[in-house]
Formats: sequence, structure tokens, C-alpha cells
Amino acid sequence: MGQVKKDSRETFLFAAWATSILAIFGSLYFSEIRQYEPCLLCWYQRILMYPFALILGIAVVKKDYRITLYTMAMSAVGAMISIYHYSLQKVPFMADNAVTCGRVPCTGQYINWFGFITIPFLALSAFIIIFTLSMIIWKKTKEAE
Repeated sequence: MGQVKKDSRETFLFAAWATSILAIFGSLYFSEIRQYEPCLLCWYQRILMYPFALILGIAVVKKDYRITLYTMAMSAVGAMISIYHYSLQKVPFMADNAVTCGRVPCTGQYINWFGFITIPFLALSAFIIIFTLSMIIWKKTKEAE
């Protein structure tokens, strides 16, 4: 019996989906268990991250690699928001000129692991991982066509 070769795109797609699931559970852990109230920019990042669980999950099941164009776009926007949010927290000039963004200030740092890992940094990491995996899948799909 011949062995069926697994398409590497399937593994990358699953890894992108798993990243989104981990990010969602992380955000829910901070807000629901640790009781950290999300600021406005955190909500924007969640709005962009949460749909990945559904759309990437469906794409994994259907082996639909065309979804990567959309996941690249959404993760790029999410990464830009995360970079801005992280800058408000870590760049003094940005923090000094930050506008109020709701009840919880966007400059607040509930966590500050190793002096640089904050919640927006974690979101940025997830968006970058999803973007990178999506780009790899997109390139492999273009090569296969």
C-alpha cells in the first residue's frame, strides 16, 4: 500500500488555527480569571483575533488554503493595532501623548514579564505568527498552481 504524502500547507493551517485558539484562551484568561478589564485597543485586537478561530477552523476541516489572503489582511491590521498599543505602553513619547481610550487606560500594563512582554506584545506575537503561516501557505498554493 502506498503512503499518502501529507500536504505541508495543512500543518501550517492547523498551526495558525491553534495560535488563534491559544490567543483567545489567553485573552479570556486575563479578563475572566485574572479579572483584568480590557482597554479599547485590547477590544479591537480581540475583534480581529476571535474570528480566526472560526474561519481558520473551517479552513482546516475543508483544507481551504485560499483563506490565507483574508487571514493575512486581518492579521496585518491586528498587528498594526498591537504595535500602536505596545508603543503606548513602552515608548515614553507615545505614552505622554496618549489620548484617553475609555475606562481603562491603554498605557496600563497588567503584566510586564521580563520587562517587555505585555498583553499587546502577546497579541502582536499571535498576529505575526498567523500572518507568517498564512503567507507561507499562500506562497505554497501559488507554487502548486
